[in-house]
Amino acid sequence: MAKNKVPAVEGWFTMDAAEPRLLGSRCKVCGTFFFPKEADFCRNPACSSNEFEEVPLSTRGKLWSFTNNCYPPPKPYMAPAPFEPYIVAAVELETEKMVVLGQVAKGIEINHLSAGMEMELFLDTLFEDDDNEYIVWKWRPVS
Repeated sequence: MAKNKVPAVEGWFTMDAAEPRLLGSRCKVCGTFFFPKEADFCRNPACSSNEFEEVPLSTRGKLWSFTNNCYPPPKPYMAPAPFEPYIVAAVELETEKMVVLGQVAKGIEINHLSAGMEMELFLDTLFEDDDNEYIVWKWRPVS
């Protein structure tokens, strides 16, 4: 029987495999973008607004920084068992100019990455259990 594909974190991204989008928010007063979404107060120190709109964020950006992760993350974060090392990328979104972290696609070697290269968002499996395949956004170099 096919497993249900479900988001690993509800409401943080769309599940459209062809055109996935991170879901952020934008302050209606100062225009500052947030990811994950902000709903309580604007984190821009020059703004005191608490009015936000949900916005889909850019799907591409520049690789700002990256590192390899050789140990499983602490709870409440999920990791497959047995744990497999992976690369984490900090990507500066094209339009919003904010940095979003995410795993890098399997099969990409760390020595093939360089700061400033263009990256794109895609959906992939984070882990599975008996019933579900948990999906998350990841980054890969634009080919």
